[in-house]
Amino acid sequence: MKPVSDQTMMYKVDDVEPKDVGETIVTVYRALKEKGYNPINQIVGYLLSGDPTYITSYRNARMLIRKFERDEILEELVGAYVKEK
Repeated sequence: MKPVSDQTMMYKVDDVEPKDVGETIVTVYRALKEKGYNPINQIVGYLLSGDPTYITSYRNARMLIRKFERDEILEELVGAYVKEK
């Protein structure tokens, strides 16, 4: 049997969570869709109001989207839209 260490072990949750705004938007979109919501309406509602209850807590979507400021999310969305045109 391995001896028990008295040193604190670190567990990094960040390694499994989306690291950028784009990834987060996709993750939140999928969580909303899986729960039966209209993802675009819900994300727009959140961006306009700042009210996190527009985003489901399913799959930690609400926590993930709140890691970024709303203006960062808007910049990512506009940038992706313009890049596509």
